[in-house]
Amino acid sequence: MLLAVLEKRVGFKLAQKDVFLNIAGGIKVNDPAIDLAVISAILSSNMDTGIESGMCMAGEIGLSGEIRPVNRIEQRIAEAEKLGFRQFVLPKYNLQGIDTKRIKIELIPVRKVEEAFRALFG
Repeated sequence: MLLAVLEKRVGFKLAQKDVFLNIAGGIKVNDPAIDLAVISAILSSNMDTGIESGMCMAGEIGLSGEIRPVNRIEQRIAEAEKLGFRQFVLPKYNLQGIDTKRIKIELIPVRKVEEAFRALFG
């Protein structure tokens, strides 16, 4: 499903390519918040361009390319800060109710896959 969204919404032709994904131990693969990181890794590999170090992300991808809010976003942001990340790409709708004054990490809210692509790769 994620590859189909990338083809339709971002315009990458991935149908003729083999896509392999290696998940590090300890991460729950059934957590939909990993969707944004997965498509970012695929785009990074396809473009042969790395994602800036210090960048973290969480978001569920819908069929129309929307980035849906995820659970426990404040906990995820706090953990990213502890680990030294400088930027956090997150669903725009997750910003509601967050006290951004306490957060030191730069938050980059996105609504669509296209916006995330521009935020990550310029």
